[in-house]
Amino acid sequence: MNLQEKIEHWLDIAEYDLETAAAMQNSGRYLYTVFMCQQAVEKLLKALYLQQTGEEAPRTHNLAFLFDALELPDAPDADIYAALNAYYIKGRYPSYKRKLSQMLDKQTAQTLLNRSEKTFQWLKSHL
Repeated sequence: MNLQEKIEHWLDIAEYDLETAAAMQNSGRYLYTVFMCQQAVEKLLKALYLQQTGEEAPRTHNLAFLFDALELPDAPDADIYAALNAYYIKGRYPSYKRKLSQMLDKQTAQTLLNRSEKTFQWLKSHL
């Protein structure tokens, strides 16, 4: 794949993940709503990294780290990266899944989904 094809690949799977987040929200699977939001934002950040540097993004899931590695203006909702990081890291360990699922209600997940969608569109505008 050439550079543009790689960027488009990251964008395609990021958009798919954001759509999946909405589907998880509609089905009441709130932990997976937030997890898929994290995945969507991560993949879009990696597309931006590839675009800006011409190199593959670092192998990390840390959204704040990826955002800081980019040359972008200040994010309108900079706290979203840390919020989504927490759900990715903790959500990967089975002992935390039940606890996180109990902490995530419909409104909290919807708020994170809405914030993720806005962040996604803002990031996408820089592609």
